[in-house]
Amino acid sequence: MTAVPLKAVTLTYVRYQKGDQLGHFLAWVSLVPVFISLGGFVSHFIFRRELQGIFFAIGLIISQFINDFIKKNVQQARPETCLLLDICDSNSWPSSHSQYMFFFAVYFSLLNCKGIGPWGIKNRWFMNVLHWSLAVLTMYSRVYLGYHTVAQVFAGATLGILVGAAWFWVVNSVFFCYFPAIEESSLGRYFCLKDTSHIPDVLKFEYDNARAARNKACKTN
Repeated sequence: MTAVPLKAVTLTYVRYQKGDQLGHFLAWVSLVPVFISLGGFVSHFIFRRELQGIFFAIGLIISQFINDFIKKNVQQARPETCLLLDICDSNSWPSSHSQYMFFFAVYFSLLNCKGIGPWGIKNRWFMNVLHWSLAVLTMYSRVYLGYHTVAQVFAGATLGILVGAAWFWVVNSVFFCYFPAIEESSLGRYFCLKDTSHIPDVLKFEYDNARAARNKACKTN
């Protein structure tokens, strides 16, 4: 009986050289897109259900489809280190990790520039530094660990920036006008979808209203 070749699920399949502490660290950095997708956006939908966040996530999904389409048509091989990593059967131009992180970074920065988000104005500079640092580290990790060449990660980063900026323009110039209608729709009401992009400091706004509601409840009781 002929053995059927096995293929690994590469979502969390990251290898590094045993004993390489930097490689170990960068392997975890390489998983940041997974943490953002599963931890960030899933928890965002469960607890906040902001339309800006939902369309942000939709943009990342579209970006991934674009990446897959380009990879299948270009079919550029991975570097020679793919033999050690056992991933030579997959295409690698452009890097999907770099594309994801730079899409995330540019979109997040544009949201901050427009004053959209739960963070106060004083904390926005820190958030910008954080996600751009993670984007650069993720790009570097893919080269260091042998999954991509320098050209492949820069191609992914460039595509991520372009697609992220374009999607931000589409959302905030075209779809934004329909946010009130989505909020008032039967689906929007059922899932409690909302848009708070008109509130300058959402975190402070929610904090003040939560305290006011609690104090009112205490006085009523």
